[in-house]
Amino acid sequence: MLPDRVRIREVGPRDGFQNEPEVISTDDKIRLVELLAGTGLQRMEVTSFVRAEVIPQLSDGREVLERAQIPDDVSVSVLIPNERGLDNALQLRDRIDEINVFLSASETHNRKNVNRSIEESLAGLERVLPRAREAGLRCEGVISVSFGCPYEGDVPPERVFEIARRLVEAGAQEIGFGDTTGMANPRQVSEFFPAARNALGDDVELTAHFHNTRGQGLANVLAALGAGCDSYESSFGELGGCPVPKGATGNIATEDLVSMLHEMGVETGVDLDRLLEAAREVQRVLGRPLGSHTLVAGPVSWS
Repeated sequence: MLPDRVRIREVGPRDGFQNEPEVISTDDKIRLVELLAGTGLQRMEVTSFVRAEVIPQLSDGREVLERAQIPDDVSVSVLIPNERGLDNALQLRDRIDEINVFLSASETHNRKNVNRSIEESLAGLERVLPRAREAGLRCEGVISVSFGCPYEGDVPPERVFEIARRLVEAGAQEIGFGDTTGMANPRQVSEFFPAARNALGDDVELTAHFHNTRGQGLANVLAALGAGCDSYESSFGELGGCPVPKGATGNIATEDLVSMLHEMGVETGVDLDRLLEAAREVQRVLGRPLGSHTLVAGPVSWS
């Protein structure tokens, strides 16, 4: 049975922009964030507090947060790598509602992504999450390569759930399971989410973050919907990807996700026409065609 309504967090302004080869101007970022904020999306990841030399594409994150006009009913989240990142984020506490912390489910991917072991990452995040909760911020823990690692292959679900338990015990209210390089398949997904619910209980929000690397992104959404998952992360224009390894293309497109859900009678609260306007604008800013199918074909019309 499908849910009547799903929650969507738009991650393009962070996950998408950080993977672009060129730096998008601050003014363009602000305009795009404001366009997205006017679509009915209720959650949006706007930037990160990773060091500027690591991700120069987001070095203006503070200015974007300070200047962007975002309605109060849109929950703003930022990516936090460590305690220093949290310190910087807390200076803008009045502009932020949620934080996302992250690590990988495989040792090799975690080493290549953040140059730490899983245990070292967890130890750091176990200091970040309680402080964020004390500051009144909602917390999501994102686990990359939850469905398979390009370096190690199969990732046992129990390993993913054990990491998730540690994050929840430290203060995470939501766990995002990342198909970081697009290795998930629908059968795997349909078995994964009931097991995750059983492992973590009913009080934790379970969120799916699928990539469309091998064209299975929306099929995996359908499988997750049938398995009871009603929270998703996606990126307008199908922007994004994983910096390691090569070939890991973008997230599922938010407009493709919304279009499919609406056609199935599942509510999102998102105005698809306004969302497509934002996707067309980011395509214009980047000056190249993007991977979103709905951006090319337009929404379904029965007239």
